Amino acid sequence: MIAVLQKIKEASVTADGEPFSHCGKGFLVLLGVSVDDNEEDARLLAQKISKLRVFEDENDKMNLSVNDVGGGVMVVPNFTLLASYKKGNRPAFVYSAEPVRAEELFNFFCDYIKDLVPQVTRGKFRSHMEVSLVNDGPVTIPLDSRVLRGERSI
Repeated sequence: MIAVLQKIKEASVTADGEPFSHCGKGFLVLLGVSVDDNEEDARLLAQKISKLRVFEDENDKMNLSVNDVGGGVMVVPNFTLLASYKKGNRPAFVYSAEPVRAEELFNFFCDYIKDLVPQVTRGKFRSHMEVSLVNDGPVTIPLDSRVLRGERSI
């Protein structure tokens, strides 16, 4: 499971042309589910995201978590994070989980992280979304559950 985490001042999602969700200060998480992912991958990423200290304390040092600052998390499904781009110029998505399984794990991730960060919003699975955000920093961190498992280094 791959996540691209962005520290935000705010973000919103329009899905299929209609306003869908909004999040204030916190994180925007673009979440990609691979064919090999399971619930443990979701738990590892959610736990890391909830504890990651990238918000500034009173000394302007990145020392606070999203919970410490009373922030929220917006989770947006994004199968293109698993794009294979080694050959040719058209990406292949053979490493992305099938839509039904991907949606199950996306929902599992959202439900699990809601126990860790009370304010969670989400994008709409299997829809065309427009994601707007005001990046804070910018702070953008790619996260991979395989790295957290020790199966791959960064």
